[in-house]
Amino acid sequence: MIELELPYPPSVNHYYRYVGRRVLISRVGRAFRRQVCAVVAAAGVKPLAGPLRITIEVFAPDRRRRDIDNVQKALLDALEHGGVYHDDSQIV
Repeated sequence: MIELELPYPPSVNHYYRYVGRRVLISRVGRAFRRQVCAVVAAAGVKPLAGPLRITIEVFAPDRRRRDIDNVQKALLDALEHGGVYHDDSQIV
C-alpha cells in the first residue's frame, strides 16, 4: 500500500483553460501537477501495473462549500503524470 499526502487539487473549473478551440491545463493545474510529481518522486513511488483501488480522503483547505467530484479529475491525472500508474483506466 502506498499512502501519499498531497495538496488540495484545483477544481475542474480551474484546472482547464480554453484557448480558441483548444483545451489546455491552466497555470494553476500545471503548478498542482508539479507539486504532486515532487511528492511522488520524494516518496520513491514506481509505476504500478494491473488493476488498482484508490482511496481518497479529502480535507478542504477552508469551509467553503465544494462539489467533491470536481476534486478527483485533477488528482487522478496528476498521479498518472507523476508516474504512480500508467493510465487512470487501471483504477477499478
